[in-house]
Amino acid sequence: MESRNTLYEKSEKIATITINRPKALNALNAETAKEIMARLEDAKNDENIRVIVITGAGDRAFSAGADLKMMKDVTPVKGVELSRLGQQLCDQIEALGKPVIAAINGYAFGGGLELAMACDLRIASENAQLGQPEINVGLIPGWGGTQRLPRFVGKAIAKEMIFTGKRIDAKTAERLGLLNAVVPADQLKSKVKEFALELAGKPPIAIKLSKALINNSTETHPDVGMWQEAEAFGIVASTEDFKEGVSAFLEKRKPQFKGK
Repeated sequence: MESRNTLYEKSEKIATITINRPKALNALNAETAKEIMARLEDAKNDENIRVIVITGAGDRAFSAGADLKMMKDVTPVKGVELSRLGQQLCDQIEALGKPVIAAINGYAFGGGLELAMACDLRIASENAQLGQPEINVGLIPGWGGTQRLPRFVGKAIAKEMIFTGKRIDAKTAERLGLLNAVVPADQLKSKVKEFALELAGKPPIAIKLSKALINNSTETHPDVGMWQEAEAFGIVASTEDFKEGVSAFLEKRKPQFKGK
């Protein structure tokens, strides 16, 4: 597809999607969302790709949120369509059977934070700021923020962030459980790559099933979840990767997982 708003790179089993609108602080419009969705689908179907990284161009913003220009003269029907588009993007990330890392290199506001929350892991630079500022222009989060944010920080903190639209810094976000790690800005790229390479070396089937089980854990009755876990355990135990893992352990060597 023709790329106007994203960059896409594949290297060492890692696919990197870069939101490439730095002059607009990588704001997300409908076209950009659709481009990201196409990149995700390509990475999903590429057997050589084990991990996806999403980041923003430049050093100021991961994404400052939805581009308000597309909200001009919006009708109720159009508003629902725009909200559903962003939700579909975030749901696609969450359902993708491969780990997705958000490399947050600055502002992650509104739709940008919602995009990051849909990722499996979030690593941010020390200068990152996060928030849901939609209330300040008379809106509410529309790409999943009212649903995902409380699951990270609890209802009280989520209400405070959404009601006030206030920003929080990276260290506060890490303390609240929104971020997995905070690193110096000049080390973000290398740290994310290091982590992505580690994940790329893990067994893909086990990662895929673990992700699905964890994602469903808050919506599933514990008894049902335990059965689903047992079934997944049985599937993984029958894979070539498991046999390779056991052999490598006994032979004291690094395993070479093939996703079979």
